[in-house]
Amino acid sequence: MLTNTTPAVEVRPLPRQPRQILSAAALATLNQRSNWAGARQFLGHLAVMSISGYLWATAPLGLALPALVIYGASLALMFCAMHECCHRTAFANPRLNDGAAWLAGLLSFYNSTFYRRYHKWHHRYTQIPGKDPELEDDKPTSLSNYAWQMSGISWWIGKVRSHSKVALRQLDGLYYLPESSHAEVVRSVQLQLLTYAAVVVVSTLLGQPWFLFTYWVLPLAVGQPLLRVVLLAEHTGCPNDANPLINTRTTLTLWPLRWLMWNMPYHAEHHLYPSIPFQALPAAHGQLKPYFACIDAGYVRAHRSIAADFS
Repeated sequence: MLTNTTPAVEVRPLPRQPRQILSAAALATLNQRSNWAGARQFLGHLAVMSISGYLWATAPLGLALPALVIYGASLALMFCAMHECCHRTAFANPRLNDGAAWLAGLLSFYNSTFYRRYHKWHHRYTQIPGKDPELEDDKPTSLSNYAWQMSGISWWIGKVRSHSKVALRQLDGLYYLPESSHAEVVRSVQLQLLTYAAVVVVSTLLGQPWFLFTYWVLPLAVGQPLLRVVLLAEHTGCPNDANPLINTRTTLTLWPLRWLMWNMPYHAEHHLYPSIPFQALPAAHGQLKPYFACIDAGYVRAHRSIAADFS
């Protein structure tokens, strides 16, 4: 739905060259990357995950269940950390970006080596049918299908199939993976799956055969619907058009969620200028918001707009 639903925002006429809205000087200021900012955010995210995970494992049921929800959300939203690091904007040091991306992908059941190539294609051809790989994912067309996708079950099925195919070197149809990357992507996925297997073996030998399910699969399943809500709002209902001012939605949300999402709700700003690191996106939003066609005040409102298009 192509409407700006944020009050008191004057939408200006769309410029012919959207990526020239910011001056070179303004963009250079926003583009400053910082190892300190990345480390503070990544360690803070890990701290939320660790504390809530510890409470899930040790606290009485009345406290353990809320902790499970927070723990699951922090696990699932490790996707956002991986996304930022795959852009190599979370840290100034490329090796820190790549290492943190792989760990975040391991925790969220994504693979950063694969995702970096996939996501690069998505940015290059955003909302262009036949070229944007994200458009190959089913979009909800009814309330029942919407509920199915929000459950995360279809995501689990897709991820198990995708990781298995890549690990077995079945890369046909993955046009966004250049041939030069095949060996690296296969090794990375194989190492990730071996890591999960090693956790199962070690925990079983230590007398905890259900460790991976209890402290990873179950919490991640609990948190996955939140990530589905976030990701579906990014482009669904926006036009299939190359113009970054109209093909992506920014969603204004509460600070705790925005922090745990590495400022990904400022998604239109991110797509317009992918070089801007997460900590500068709020400032970028302040400068760019009059130009965007789709800004929603919260995920509830964004999903109401999406559901309004169901047949």
